[in-house]
Amino acid sequence: MCAVLLLCGSAHARIAVFMEEPYGTFGHMNPTGHAAIYLNHVCAASPTELRECKAGEPGVVISRYYRVAGYDWFAIPLIPYLYAVDRSAQMPETATVETRDHLRDAYRRRYLRGYAPDGPNGSMPEGDWTQLVGASYDRKIYGLSLLTTAEQDRAFIAMCNDRSNDSHFNLIYRNCANFSGTVIGFYFPGAVHRSFIFDAGVMTPQQVARSVVKYGKKHPELELTPFVIPQVPGTIERSRAVHGVAESLVKSKKYVVPLALLVPEFTGGLAVSWFAVDRFAFPKDAEVLSGAELVKAETTGDNGLTAPFPDRTVKAGSALESSGSPGQLAPVVAR
Repeated sequence: MCAVLLLCGSAHARIAVFMEEPYGTFGHMNPTGHAAIYLNHVCAASPTELRECKAGEPGVVISRYYRVAGYDWFAIPLIPYLYAVDRSAQMPETATVETRDHLRDAYRRRYLRGYAPDGPNGSMPEGDWTQLVGASYDRKIYGLSLLTTAEQDRAFIAMCNDRSNDSHFNLIYRNCANFSGTVIGFYFPGAVHRSFIFDAGVMTPQQVARSVVKYGKKHPELELTPFVIPQVPGTIERSRAVHGVAESLVKSKKYVVPLALLVPEFTGGLAVSWFAVDRFAFPKDAEVLSGAELVKAETTGDNGLTAPFPDRTVKAGSALESSGSPGQLAPVVAR
């Protein structure tokens, strides 16, 4: 029940990294998955502007996206992010592709039209905006939570709202995992490190999670709490396991065979290093949070989930890889 409470109204401020399984065509090509940050005491004034939560609000999920209205990051309330509905009680017990798409488009029409305008003849548009809501229909999510303070949250909100929020997405150097690692580093400097053994120096969701687990074990006062949010049952294709860069290369014949032929020394060294070290395993004591449990734990009253976002396209918010004056986020660098 501890993890349920941290998702739905804990008195303590917390930050959690979401390590999300890959799915679909792109997930076959890139099995590293997606990373996002959940803050249970930070909420969204709009999808691109943050504020402190009011009593009873369950917080926000914030992440970097590619090609969504020209913004670098978006902030979506927890329940819509997971299920594309205003309240968890509205979540279907099972889902089809048609159910998922209907709920996503209905939510877009209510709150996100300024960021994802209608397609031809008022239809649901194509594009990566679909990753903003209904994540649990497409994939299983692993979460790792640490205690934070109200002062840290206020500093993060002020920094985000004071900086530009323009997209400069890069799959290798400025991806969703870089973003999540940088946010964790804002709260806990030095907590997240790159790995040249597992990921060839590329930041991945698994590496962010690995870093958080190590940091949490070194700082038991932060009460590291693992949890799992399962993919909604139904006929939608199941997501696949999260892998790092080296693991993906070693386990995939379509990658490792050509590499072995082209650069055998590099491929052999990569395989040996990967097998020789202690690989990441998600904590076995993680609590599984079903939709039914979220319904029971979700607070009642005015939690702001049904209030529409402002329908605007004026740039607001912040870019997260800045450096210089105090309060800015510095990039996560190799150590």
